Amino acid sequence: MPQVRRLRIAVSGLGRMGARHANHFLHRTPRASLVAAFSPDPKEIEWAREYLEPWGVKLYTDYDEMLRHENLEAVCVATATTVHAEQTIKAIEAGKHVLCEKPLSTKLDVSEKVLAIARAHPHLKVMCGFSRRFDSSYLSAHASTTSGAIGRPTILRSQTCDKHDPSGFFVSYAQYSGGIFVDCNIHDIDLALWFFAPPASPSRFPRVKSVVAVGVTALEPGLKEHGDVDNGVGVVEFHGGQIAYFYSSRMNAPGQHDMTEIIGTKGKLVVNANPATGLLESHGPNGISREIPQTYYDRFEMAFVEEARQFADAVLDGTEVPVGMEGSVEAVRIGVALQESLRSGRKIWFDEGGRRVEDGEIRARL
Repeated sequence: MPQVRRLRIAVSGLGRMGARHANHFLHRTPRASLVAAFSPDPKEIEWAREYLEPWGVKLYTDYDEMLRHENLEAVCVATATTVHAEQTIKAIEAGKHVLCEKPLSTKLDVSEKVLAIARAHPHLKVMCGFSRRFDSSYLSAHASTTSGAIGRPTILRSQTCDKHDPSGFFVSYAQYSGGIFVDCNIHDIDLALWFFAPPASPSRFPRVKSVVAVGVTALEPGLKEHGDVDNGVGVVEFHGGQIAYFYSSRMNAPGQHDMTEIIGTKGKLVVNANPATGLLESHGPNGISREIPQTYYDRFEMAFVEEARQFADAVLDGTEVPVGMEGSVEAVRIGVALQESLRSGRKIWFDEGGRRVEDGEIRARL
């Protein structure tokens, strides 16, 4: 039997998300072999000794040392957002392909630096992990959209709503997250760029024209000191004549509810309007009820697995990665601008090249 060629990959960061990526590459990605893992956290290393090391995974507490692991080909960066860019750049410069968790950075200039370095190494596959693009329902909706089933997609309404965490995690995390629009709505922003891309040129994306955002702190007033909210609404206008409406929340009582509506000139598509973990409904004297996912991973587990598989395929087969770096940087541009609008109370404008312009300048062109 011929030997199967597998991508030799390492995972950086073994927190909640990193541990999931490690398990996906180790057990659920047939064309990949997890050969190494890094974490500076003793508790995470302790977990890895039990769940990764017995499978032959070499553990490191020094990231640079891990990059020198024999025959290592790729790195999945799943550490804290604040070091995504730094570790991605180091991996690229060490000649490794990279799958980086979203976002590339909480800062636009840093994201642009990652893009520039990736462009300087065109033989390497570098991809930002926007998991919803690999979900079967979103893939079906995108295929319908590009086929013209709903005409020209014109309005997109999308939300990311987390179940409330009373531990105060999101308050402490806010100083690193970049804010609710960069942390939560970055997925919805990416969806708008994906669904609004010209069908004939799927690698292109619409150019932002304006953004405006508002928000409230309904349950976690401590977020205010970080310039953040627990509920945010943002509206983004594109130069192509399309509008996206984003809602994010940290206080959805029943559980996780991430939903998207794509409205076209001939119809509309809705993904996950009525969330459920399965097909079971309970019909009783107090009405009809069903269970819904409690976390983002509960909803998108299979999407993360498919993301890992498609990244491995792209590297091994020499094909394009499913998520382009230019669009990933554009998502950061929009997310950062929404957060700025939230804090300043101002509408922010851009020209067709993505350059910030003043209100008076853009109105003079209208």
